[in-house]
Amino acid sequence: MKLKRAFNNFIDSYKSTTPLERAKLIFNSLIRIILLVAIVGSIANSRWTVLFVTTSTFILTFVPYFFEKNYKIDIPEEIEIIITLFIFGSLFLGEGHSYYTYYWWWDIILHLGSAITLGFIGFTILYVLYKGNKILAKPSTLAFFSFAFALAFGALWEIFEFSMDQLFGFNMQKSGLMDTMADLIIDTAGALVASLFGYLYIKNKRFFLITGMMKRFVNNNPELFSVRKKK
Repeated sequence: MKLKRAFNNFIDSYKSTTPLERAKLIFNSLIRIILLVAIVGSIANSRWTVLFVTTSTFILTFVPYFFEKNYKIDIPEEIEIIITLFIFGSLFLGEGHSYYTYYWWWDIILHLGSAITLGFIGFTILYVLYKGNKILAKPSTLAFFSFAFALAFGALWEIFEFSMDQLFGFNMQKSGLMDTMADLIIDTAGALVASLFGYLYIKNKRFFLITGMMKRFVNNNPELFSVRKKK
């Protein structure tokens, strides 16, 4: 009886969600099922390195959920899907199944996509402060700092790759310096794209690529945009 009631509650909650929320739920569920199957397969075949990578990937897919729960912030579904996809593509497919070796363009796509996403995240953080009158800045200043935010995370990722190679014998940096510099150049291009989109959004109050996402973010997080009253 309890199981049936729980299943009915799940179906009701699923029906009450938006199409984008359903897409996120289905996508994340499929990724996690694939990872669970891979974990079982890694144990059965004694592939301990793949097991470590796969288990880490599975745990990291829950990061957006725990962030939302702990900080009471509703992250746009597009951002959540991209974060999960990046974690899955870089760790599970890229490192665990050698996609970096088989496909020369795999690293380029991941770095470009992650840099654009991080640029949007940096812009969103600054936009919250800007709309709440917590900072006073020009649109160009907000764009610059969102650019710097994304680039800083790109540099941290390169440090992470170096650490994994040195500590666990991975091959995330491939050709060393050339791979690192190519990744940073790609990160710069992605960060520039995101900061430019953010700048155009603030200047024109709308920008077709991110208007819908930003509008939903504002509507779903009204407490973040409360204006601080002056004494």
